[in-house]
Amino acid sequence: MDDSKEGDRDGGGGAPPAFQAAVQALKNSRLRPQIEIDPTPAPQRLAPYAYALEAAVVDGDQDLADGRLVLLHDPAGHDAWHGTFRLVTLVRAELEAEMAADPLLPDVCWSWLTGALQARGLTYGEPSGTVTRASSHYFGGLSERPSASQIEIRASWTPREGLGGVPDTAAHLASWCDLLAQVAGLPPAGPGDASIVTLPQRRGPQSR
Repeated sequence: MDDSKEGDRDGGGGAPPAFQAAVQALKNSRLRPQIEIDPTPAPQRLAPYAYALEAAVVDGDQDLADGRLVLLHDPAGHDAWHGTFRLVTLVRAELEAEMAADPLLPDVCWSWLTGALQARGLTYGEPSGTVTRASSHYFGGLSERPSASQIEIRASWTPREGLGGVPDTAAHLASWCDLLAQVAGLPPAGPGDASIVTLPQRRGPQSR
């Protein structure tokens, strides 16, 4: 694919106006300082137009959590989406072993995603996803490494389209960052959120 076509796909001048506006709102968003976010290559086969961001929750020189958010757009609509836009996400964080063993953890993590969207008054449809726990145990030459556990949330949802068929992507990005911060164990950013329970900060977060 040549450069001009690539620019059209990710919000350039040849993309539909609704997609351009949705992407521009993502680019103009202001986030809490602990979250570092950058554009990243978007998948090419999921929709005619796509834009992707990757983010990390940073504490000094350590990453507490990371994730990816992809905005998809099909001007013709998509039967499975029930709309012309779709948001797709991946969020990952390291866990303490005892936290990873909690049988309710997957349900709690999924409720964090839906709760983050609802907390900002966002309307959405067709949510779907998975919450996966993984544990690594090291042997032989790697036996000195401590066991590690990780939570991974993969999800997608259809944002409600507003004026001009444009969803409020800035608000959806903010809610996604709320989820990232919550999984990372950061305290709530805004007043009135003290009831939100976050994961405790993990032992030995990844160095940058």
